[in-house]
Amino acid sequence: MKKNTVATQITLSLSAAALFVAVPLWAGDETTEISFDLSDRGAAAVDAPVPGAEVQSAPGTRTKRNARYENLELFQRVVSVIEQNYVDTPDNRELMYGAIKGMLETLDPHSNFLTPEVYRDMKIDTSGKFGGVGIEIGLKDEMLTVVSPIEDTPAWHAGVKAGDRLVKIDGDSTRGLTLVEAVQKMRGKAGSDVRLSIWRPGLKAPRDLKLTRGTVKIQSAKFETLESGYGYVRLTTFNENASNDIKAAIAKIEKSGKLRGLVLDLRGNPGGLLDQAVEVTSLFVDEGTVVSTIGRKPDQKEVRSVRKGVARTDFPIAVLVSSNTASAAEIVAGALQDHHRALILGQNTFGKGSVQTVMDLGQDLGLKLTIARYYTPSGRSIQEKGVIPDVELEDFDPKLLETAKRKYDPVREKDLRGHIVGREQKEEGASTPAKGARSEFTRDELVMASGKSKKEDAEGTGALDEDGEFVPVRLEPSKDYQVHEALSYLKSFGVFRRIVERESRGEAKGSLTASNERSGDRKNASSPSNER
Repeated sequence: MKKNTVATQITLSLSAAALFVAVPLWAGDETTEISFDLSDRGAAAVDAPVPGAEVQSAPGTRTKRNARYENLELFQRVVSVIEQNYVDTPDNRELMYGAIKGMLETLDPHSNFLTPEVYRDMKIDTSGKFGGVGIEIGLKDEMLTVVSPIEDTPAWHAGVKAGDRLVKIDGDSTRGLTLVEAVQKMRGKAGSDVRLSIWRPGLKAPRDLKLTRGTVKIQSAKFETLESGYGYVRLTTFNENASNDIKAAIAKIEKSGKLRGLVLDLRGNPGGLLDQAVEVTSLFVDEGTVVSTIGRKPDQKEVRSVRKGVARTDFPIAVLVSSNTASAAEIVAGALQDHHRALILGQNTFGKGSVQTVMDLGQDLGLKLTIARYYTPSGRSIQEKGVIPDVELEDFDPKLLETAKRKYDPVREKDLRGHIVGREQKEEGASTPAKGARSEFTRDELVMASGKSKKEDAEGTGALDEDGEFVPVRLEPSKDYQVHEALSYLKSFGVFRRIVERESRGEAKGSLTASNERSGDRKNASSPSNER
């Protein structure tokens, strides 16, 4: 019998432009471009056996190939048994879909089989607009868990919070649901309703929420001026507008004056497009690598570098991260940290260091598959570990922090009777206090005299309001502890830079004289004082 060998050559180009831009479902799955060269020139050849023909195998591959055929034979036997003996007539398509779905679930949480319904939802691009309730979800302890609610969406207004467990959707248990299936069930036509059963610590039973789906328009960047010269930009997602939105935010902040420092808030950012991670990094780093992606084979490596000519390097940056900072957001934080362009503050990030791509299988079916790990410019993999911040900051509830502050009116020199008015105050026309003037009673003194104590609310977590209902938690940068700390580090940057510059010029010895001049003690700097 004549021996035949049939080789099939396949090349898959999976760029976002050639296919489509995938919607991030869990922690901002990245899309990238990769070529699978399965021709004779590539790393492997796909041999398709012809019925009745004997297939030639390369030495060392027969055992692996035989095992594959044996497993396929076992699969076919199981399908045959089901089709012939199951109590009801099974749907062959559903059997195949279920088998493929189960096969991918053995790989990792980010690889999924996309049925026509799910695939259509995946084809909703990341223009920042889609119909749904507005939450990012993931699997934790085999339970669907809210990673982050998107601000100003139906879920956010209903009080859904990060860490909430999603136990039912429209009355159906979420046990066993994949992430893409759960997202597909929650998405729908704007104006239609969906019921979510939410559980969180402190509740005796899951709480049912009826949400009306809306057109979720994601505003990727929000901003405000913290103090004169210091800006705050919060990036909520890496959609296709992310870098442009940051540039626009900075431009609006600088309408009131040139930036002296920027707080870039990536807390709760689940990620998004890999291309946008590169673009955002390019806004602040003028040259070098942003990220490297490396697949299973040595030749499956791609290095992404910054786009030159757009970087702003004239002000320092403090980046805030949290345990929910993931994927593309981790790429940016890691790149800025490795290039020593920003100080990273907060908590260890999520630790998703893998890249996914979506393949069109035909018949309206898709396959989302993890194809590479990514590495920061210094070669670090953040898979599982996350980006470790330069300065670790705890996250305090603003309400509790406010009650914990020690509020009192201190007595200073200016409060003493007959104190000497400073030279600058005289020039500004401040009046000299009368010798017999007495300081007013402080508020604390009045409270203590009344015999009443300050009211403290130890349950001010924002989880439930006075009526026991969920309430949305709105981020207020001016009251946020971590933002305040980041601002403090930015403001100290100029002081330490001047110290380093003086030391490098050998001028450190003159610092004491300069300090004495600022305090107004030029003539008597070395004279002992009788009054302390």
